[in-house]
Amino acid sequence: MTHCSEATYVAALLMLYLDLPDTPMRPGPQDQSTAHKLYQQGVSLSLAEGALLLASLRRLIRDRNRPPLPPIRSLAYFQPVITELQQQPLPAGYLDYLRHKFQEAATGQQKAAPRP
Repeated sequence: MTHCSEATYVAALLMLYLDLPDTPMRPGPQDQSTAHKLYQQGVSLSLAEGALLLASLRRLIRDRNRPPLPPIRSLAYFQPVITELQQQPLPAGYLDYLRHKFQEAATGQQKAAPRP
């Protein structure tokens, strides 16, 4: 893990979180607390980013015939995927792949979204 200050880590993680679809416009106190806890637990920013992207990508590529999922209300939503990646880390280079696939899926979703 590239070492950064706790404040830098928390700000970067919250920015990643807020840039995802279906997340709040701004972080709440619980989100900030979760980000601080992840830093204190030694969760690398790259692992956390991978978890956020993977969980969001899973939502984006979900079958459109299924009922829509509710919005994500908390950074804690991603904790199970963080735990999953702690137990089974992403292969080298996979974070770049997730970034690319997420971008493709997000762009595709915007094009497929019905116009009002």
